[in-house]
Amino acid sequence: MSSSHRLLDIDSRTFERRLRSNPLVILPVGALEAHGPHLPLGADQIQAEATAIALAERVDALVAPSVAYGSAPGSRRFPGTVSLPIGELESHVEGVLSEMVRGGVRRLLVLSGHAERGHMAALREAADRAVRGEPSARIVVLSDYDFVYELRGRESPATDGHAGLLETSRLLALAPGSVGPERPSVEYRHSPFVPGSPSADAWPESVIGDTRPASAELGRRIQAHVLDRLVETVRGLLPE
Repeated sequence: MSSSHRLLDIDSRTFERRLRSNPLVILPVGALEAHGPHLPLGADQIQAEATAIALAERVDALVAPSVAYGSAPGSRRFPGTVSLPIGELESHVEGVLSEMVRGGVRRLLVLSGHAERGHMAALREAADRAVRGEPSARIVVLSDYDFVYELRGRESPATDGHAGLLETSRLLALAPGSVGPERPSVEYRHSPFVPGSPSADAWPESVIGDTRPASAELGRRIQAHVLDRLVETVRGLLPE
């Protein structure tokens, strides 16, 4: 029997046996999105997958293949960003979750490495629709950045954000080979009360904050906090 936590690695009969113990299945969700001149386009997926595997080892869960694309309209003007319309993302994720529920999964965690509001709303609506016909199924939808950003004002300035100090440090801890040498410092001046994407004057580079103090040591502290909070959330909202 395979001891892997990844659904990609186990066979159908092993999965069938695992279902008898009502396992948690984690669906990582990423986005292909610009993260400045120093972080990879796949930063959100890299973080979601690494966190999903680490969480699975803590709570004996299974990790489904990732949803690699998301909705990232704010950064569409930066090269490399692929932003799906919210409706298309919602439909796709609903289909994936509905099939998992049909197949017998009753405890699901949708773990997004991308935290944009419309993106998260699409994931929550998809989860809601997926369980409407199966009241025994439970799905929790969150972003790991719900927990990362609890550290703003403690481990970083309160204004830190996308591809900033916290995210750069986290990538230095999780995937150091993916982080480039530049350490940009960018002030984000787009008001949340103004609709539409930020202008080049309001957001000149796809970074929010000062990345110069970033370190792998800080990244490891961030990741430890995220995993502790995820374990707490799973045990509270998705008990066996």
